[in-house]
Amino acid sequence: MPAHDLQISHLEVLESQAVHVIRETAGTLGRPALLFSGGKDSTVLAHLARRAFWPAPVPFPAVHVDTGHNFPEVIEFRDAFLGRLGMRLITVSLPDMIRDGRLTEPPGAVGRNRLQAGALLQAVEEHGFDALLGGARRDEEKARAKERVFSLRDEFGQWEPRDQRPELWSNYNTALVEGHSLRVFPLSNWTEADVWSYIERHDVELPPLYYAHDRKVFARDGMFFADNPFVPPGDGEEPRRMRVRFRTVGDMLSTGAIESAATTPAEVLREMAESRLSERGATRADDRFSEAAMEERKREGYF
Repeated sequence: MPAHDLQISHLEVLESQAVHVIRETAGTLGRPALLFSGGKDSTVLAHLARRAFWPAPVPFPAVHVDTGHNFPEVIEFRDAFLGRLGMRLITVSLPDMIRDGRLTEPPGAVGRNRLQAGALLQAVEEHGFDALLGGARRDEEKARAKERVFSLRDEFGQWEPRDQRPELWSNYNTALVEGHSLRVFPLSNWTEADVWSYIERHDVELPPLYYAHDRKVFARDGMFFADNPFVPPGDGEEPRRMRVRFRTVGDMLSTGAIESAATTPAEVLREMAESRLSERGATRADDRFSEAAMEERKREGYF
């Protein structure tokens, strides 16, 4: 066999690393779960979990923190995709928690993303989760770049960068004391381009929002927001139909679209190669509150 046939590709290395982390989590933690938003990263993560345990079922549930402001296409995709994978879905509903008084919605908030930390921490306590697998990547923004693959959370669910454990030569310490838990990020070393290359190679299904489509949008703060019942246009923000797609699919109040003609993963990759904006910098209003917006939310217990 030629030597080049024995070499594995960059994507195969990343896949192998991620599968190892997923299996390590399932093998050493008692009650893990996979955070699933319906976005491209958590979808690839669920796809990898399926491959990690095939032909056995994925041995942990998926958890979705539903802000009540999700794109309907994403909710429809979430239910269909997880159903095909045979994964049990646990939904943490922010509207329900606001109605019964477990959460208080601050007036004038841009979105409910900041409420997700409290909701997630209540779900961890209620279900006894000791590890939550997430699709975050280090290349997304600087707070995430500080994260370990296995990220320790204290008894209050808070993240303290100075207390994180060393991970030399990919040796992971998953031991926990009472009350502590872990966030686990198997895609830490992936880039946005790696994720899209993997989606293309393995034909991973995504919500249609990720590809160019005609939609009524309005411009605000340099982003195009979908015309929807939760974000009324202001003065001078007249909605108009445009050809757009979304690079992330979070809360509708804080997620913007970009002009695009990309209808396939290959076209998305070509479009990204010409862009000088990160996916979060280009399309997420919740990361624009301050230079440390994401780090502040992570310290509060955000995933």
